[in-house]
Amino acid sequence: MTTVRVLSIETSCDETSAAVVERTGDTFALRSLVILSQDVHRIFGGVVPEIASRQHLTALPPVVREALRDASCDVQDCDAIAVTHAPGLVGALLVGVHFAKALGLARSVPVVPVHHLEGHLFATALEHPLATPPFTALLVSGGHTLLLDVEDWGVYRLLGQTRDDAAGEAFDKVAKLLGLPYPGGRPLELLAREGDPSRHVFSRPMLRRNQQPEDADYFDLSFSGLKTAVMLAVRAAEAAGTIDAERAHIARGFQDAVVDTLVAKTARAARLFNRDRVVLGGGVACNVALQHAMQRALRSPGQVVYAPSPRLATDNAAMIAAAGAFRFSAGEIGDPAFSAHASMVIPGMLQPSR
Repeated sequence: MTTVRVLSIETSCDETSAAVVERTGDTFALRSLVILSQDVHRIFGGVVPEIASRQHLTALPPVVREALRDASCDVQDCDAIAVTHAPGLVGALLVGVHFAKALGLARSVPVVPVHHLEGHLFATALEHPLATPPFTALLVSGGHTLLLDVEDWGVYRLLGQTRDDAAGEAFDKVAKLLGLPYPGGRPLELLAREGDPSRHVFSRPMLRRNQQPEDADYFDLSFSGLKTAVMLAVRAAEAAGTIDAERAHIARGFQDAVVDTLVAKTARAARLFNRDRVVLGGGVACNVALQHAMQRALRSPGQVVYAPSPRLATDNAAMIAAAGAFRFSAGEIGDPAFSAHASMVIPGMLQPSR
């Protein structure tokens, strides 16, 4: 069985990452992974695109060298170079794309463009060999929230997605309302553990018992209304002078509403398509409350929930390498003129069939 070795580059947002992954059949072996996070954005309470691009430009050469050194190989020892080309911050993506193309040209190694969200689908398989298709996938991050049926690698059916804020974005915005640092997902999760779930019960957005699979909102998600409800609760507590006492309870109420909604929608998809495996991906996937709630909801015989570790849940090059190895093995190589795109449909996406 042939082994494919891939060097990968990820610069879609504010993490500069490189990795080396080997694929043999459906098995992946992570040889190295380097992730350099840009903490400078914490000063601004969010990612500043121009700063992110400049930081990638400085960090990428040493990050790639370190990934190759950790894997005890050179660029010429790799069968391909995979790079994220969509979606993301265009300036940041362009740094990675041009670096990968120049490196591939200089070392005569083919370059494979990879869709960032397809990378998240592969991330969990790097740690859990059984996290392979067919499965129901929930991708939850700061920029995206999608519910997919994954029939096979490269064959995806979009079932639902957020109509406004992504789940991770909602976590960050609510964390800011509560005076927590950026990024807000982890601090809010820790604060919510101290909260009373009965103090602030927020409506579960776009979730009704009488919804049917043919309804447009059966799988779709929305978090803007929930965010507004939290903002009103925070303002009321501030006006009453009780915000310090209520902060943890509000955080718990918000997290419970998000988790309950994500779990309910995912369980619907697993039942409708008769999937025994559910795979979580994206930064929010490492939220322990979400993982536990998903495991409780999907506990029929044979059902398993797979989630990546925090290191592989965040934006990282290892997942791009895994997806790139799949694409390369399928004979796909980037056209010399390929570029970066702020948005793009995942390749292999099918129309939903309900």
